[in-house]
Amino acid sequence: MSALTAQVIRTRRLDLQPLCVEHAPEMAAVLGDPALYTFIGGTPDTEQALLSRYRRLTAGSPDPAVTWLNWVLRLRDEACLTGTVQATLVADGCGLLAEVAWVLGSPWQGRGLATEAARGLIDWLSRQPVHTVIAHIHPDHQASTAVATAAGLTPTDERHEGEIRWRRIIRR
Repeated sequence: MSALTAQVIRTRRLDLQPLCVEHAPEMAAVLGDPALYTFIGGTPDTEQALLSRYRRLTAGSPDPAVTWLNWVLRLRDEACLTGTVQATLVADGCGLLAEVAWVLGSPWQGRGLATEAARGLIDWLSRQPVHTVIAHIHPDHQASTAVATAAGLTPTDERHEGEIRWRRIIRR
C-alpha cells in the first residue's frame, strides 16, 4: 500500500527511533506500570510478550492496505527509552489517513515529552502524503487530551469503542 517506512525523527529532546525487536527488554520496564493501562485497558506485557509483539509489528501489517509505523522514544540527555508513538496508515480515495497513538512511561510523565513526541510525529506525517490524522482518546484521559490539543488535533462528535475521535486535517 504505502512505501512509507518509519524514519528517525528528531525533536528538541527526543529521538523517535524506528521500533526494532531489540528494544523489547528496555521497553518492558518502561511500559511496566499497570497505571499506564487505566484508560486503554490490558496489563503490562512481559519481556517475552513484547518480543513477540515487536516481531509482529516489525514484520508489518498482514493487510496490504494498511501500513504500521512504530517508534520508541529515546530521551537523549538521559540516554534511555521513555515510551512509544505509532501511526497506522490506511489508503483512501484522497491519500493516506493516519491513526496515531502515544504512550509515555510513568517516570517521564509531566515533562512535556508526550506532547513533544506527538508533535514530532504529526509534523513528520504532514510531510508525507497524509491528509488526516486521527487519535482515539478516552473521555476521562486528561493527559492524552492535553497532548492531542497541543498537537493540533480537535475532538469530534464521533466515538469509537467509547473513546472520542480527535482529528487534524493536514493542509497542503
